[in-house]
Amino acid sequence: MQIRVREAEAYTHRLVVFLISCLFLLIAGLITLPVIAQEKTASAKVLAPGWSELEFDPPLPGEYQLPPMGTAGDGELLDSSGQAITLHGLMGEKLVVLSFIYSSCSDVNGCPLATHVLERLQNRLLQGPGKGEGIRFISLSFDPGQDTPEVMRQYGSRYVSGVFDWRFLTTRGEQDLEPILQSYGQAIIRDPDSQEGKPGNISHMLRVFLVDLNKLIRNVYSASYLHADSMFNDIRTLQLEVMAGKFNDKRAMQGPGDYKGGYDAADYKTDALSLSGRQGQTADLLAHVKKPPLGLPPIPAPAENPVTLEKISLGRRLFFDRRLSHNNTISCAMCHVPEQGFSSNELATAVGIEGRTVRRNSPTIYNVAYADRLFHDGRETSLEQQIWGPLLAHNEMGNPSVGRVIEQIKAIPEYPEMFELAFGDRQISMETVGMALASYERVLISANSQFDLWYFGAQEKELSRDEEAGFRLFTGKARCSTCHLITQEWALFSDGLMHNTGIGYRQSMPVPPQETRLQIAPGEHITIGGDVVAEASEPAPNDLGLYEITEDPDDRWKYRTPTLRNIALTAPYMHDGSLSTLRQVIEFYNRGGISNELLDPVIQPLGFSANEIDQLLAFLHALTGDNTNTLVADAFAEPVGNTKSH
Repeated sequence: MQIRVREAEAYTHRLVVFLISCLFLLIAGLITLPVIAQEKTASAKVLAPGWSELEFDPPLPGEYQLPPMGTAGDGELLDSSGQAITLHGLMGEKLVVLSFIYSSCSDVNGCPLATHVLERLQNRLLQGPGKGEGIRFISLSFDPGQDTPEVMRQYGSRYVSGVFDWRFLTTRGEQDLEPILQSYGQAIIRDPDSQEGKPGNISHMLRVFLVDLNKLIRNVYSASYLHADSMFNDIRTLQLEVMAGKFNDKRAMQGPGDYKGGYDAADYKTDALSLSGRQGQTADLLAHVKKPPLGLPPIPAPAENPVTLEKISLGRRLFFDRRLSHNNTISCAMCHVPEQGFSSNELATAVGIEGRTVRRNSPTIYNVAYADRLFHDGRETSLEQQIWGPLLAHNEMGNPSVGRVIEQIKAIPEYPEMFELAFGDRQISMETVGMALASYERVLISANSQFDLWYFGAQEKELSRDEEAGFRLFTGKARCSTCHLITQEWALFSDGLMHNTGIGYRQSMPVPPQETRLQIAPGEHITIGGDVVAEASEPAPNDLGLYEITEDPDDRWKYRTPTLRNIALTAPYMHDGSLSTLRQVIEFYNRGGISNELLDPVIQPLGFSANEIDQLLAFLHALTGDNTNTLVADAFAEPVGNTKSH
């Protein structure tokens, strides 16, 4: 009996201990629950936006534009059945959303995010009108060694719908994959510790590309803004663009931010000088060089550097190649922007390597072949030699020496063959680099404008009444033609000489304005105090013009007379970009320039009325050549030969 009592007491004791333990765990749980919830919330915050709902309302389809960002790259692929196919073969008939993934990726904000977002986007498209018709998803593997066609088929089987077009693809190997990755700017680093035969980690930047029917990239999404809702609106925007017939709209190719789609389509046709021999019509090219557009004389070219198609093609490639700068970031075309009149509409003065200040405006290189003096201060006389100024300038392309540029070009795979085609057995050298770039710049000629058709072509209806009145002012009361010459056979609209108009002359340092309107993004401005600008700015460097070359005191503040052809495309104006519009230029000369002891005597107050200013402005707009859009398009077209597009 006593034994049973003791057993009951022991049982009761164990039960009490158990109940106390449960109560303790319950209390501990209640205490730590908010902490756990907080940790989960904090953990969720590290996920990219694509995992959750958008925290804002994206702009509605069609309320914005998606300017082209470049041509989509091509390459050899394998589909999920092992059949060979090209990337471009999957583009053109449908809008394409291209992602790069690999099946063993474990980074939640990497490949799984891309596939998750595309799955959500697929579901939304299937619920909308058309049920995703006209849209194709392509998920291409980073890891062809592990991701065979069968692996990609199995990986994609959980996402592929029988209705929606979603392809999971790979390549035969690294040799086929690498050029594709390069064309899309996809750099990868493979885990060096991974064991042979086992998948290892691949480090990469997540990017998803939206490609239109012309194989142009229209948007690039990274982890920070990859979201099904915004991508859906982008796709609908492109669909509306096609429905509205604006897809191949080539109007207004000139100017910052304008739509320029269609110029690099595979079937693009051009009569530009730099491509007129593209189908072997070299004779036509040389004929154009000898017989330029109406209003211009024959193109002057040195006997030691005759113009050839191969030199032009090579020069164009060099002109757009950022690898010619010291840190691979600046090309000639970044200051002489083709769609901005081969100048730079956004900047008064150029910005060089690493944001370094350049004290002068980027002059247009339209018709530069006719210039006897080059640069604003006239310090160079040969296009072949001129190019080395920007290449070696510390504040422009920043190269330390000629030798460094030559070695850099030699190390780029496509150039040895192109130089051999252009110059035979001559080496890549200071001389041949200059000759190639000069050849491309030399054929950027533009005329046959409304003025040319009226004045040289005797087509009376080409100019309006105001434009004709502006011409009479130009050659009469305004005396513009004194420096901007017009002859009976042609018009360069420049005397090639150096003049002091007062721009650049300073009697004292200017007082900063009380307020400054500052552009912070295209179309977005803020107003800040002038003292803030002054504090953050370096003093404007002195610029004495031709004097810096000759050291003759009489040459102070003299600068080269620019051509007026295509002048409406090449704002801002003057050597320092200080005048933003053509109207401001006319008003400047109407006031008689800026008085100084060396002011050119031809600069006098003009006494124009407001109507006369309008008429002169109308005439200047009639000087735009008829081939400027073609030259812009040609600047971005595929180079001649077997080299890859830049």
